[in-house]
Amino acid sequence: MREEFSRAALLLGEEALQTLGKSHVAVFGVGGVGSFCCEALARAGIGSLSLFDSDTVARSNINRQIIALQSTVGRLKTAVMAERISDINPAAAVVSHPVFYTAENAEDFPLEDYDFIVDAIDTVSSKLILIERAYAAGVPIVSSMGTGNKLDPSRFRIDAIERTSVCPLARVMRYELKKRGIRGLRVLWSDEPPLVPAAGEPPAPGRRQTPGSLSFVPPVAGMLLAGEVVRSIAGAGKTITAV
Repeated sequence: MREEFSRAALLLGEEALQTLGKSHVAVFGVGGVGSFCCEALARAGIGSLSLFDSDTVARSNINRQIIALQSTVGRLKTAVMAERISDINPAAAVVSHPVFYTAENAEDFPLEDYDFIVDAIDTVSSKLILIERAYAAGVPIVSSMGTGNKLDPSRFRIDAIERTSVCPLARVMRYELKKRGIRGLRVLWSDEPPLVPAAGEPPAPGRRQTPGSLSFVPPVAGMLLAGEVVRSIAGAGKTITAV
């Protein structure tokens, strides 16, 4: 057992750690949520990670993304995250895909080889095509709902999409997934009503406004997503119970 993961083995057991080391997880979106999810997956001993994101680090990312530093501004997020993962676990295999995942390029990226997929994409259309293809491939997926304009990270939880409320993104996703016959999707969501942000920087294409975000909110969401992945792959039933 490698010393880096010895404390995890005390809770999960060595067999589970070996399983994690043989697993391949894809993370779509390496922003405030996705970057912290990648961080936790790497520190949990996931052996292979594929990263999807076309963006470069911006100064406005520094308040909430683990890859965002003054020294990384302007660099591809996938490249910075890959370097960080390799520094955490040099044995990990990391594949960077600096692309914006869409219906037009989805077929270029088969999903069947992944053991788990994390959806931390912002765009509804891309989330839907990823979820549809993951279901068709039989690959487990967990999807992040809205984390912007929130103040209380303690209200995040992971549950089936049908049990969500309040979250505007979850409402749209419930409707669209129902039309597609997809049920039971595991999602991270919050029952905290989103605040209305003050006018600020111009919104990105397709957005009506730029959401506000704080240093302690998206990271918690990313960590919860990573926990869902690790517990699922390791097998929650094998967790060692304290006595």
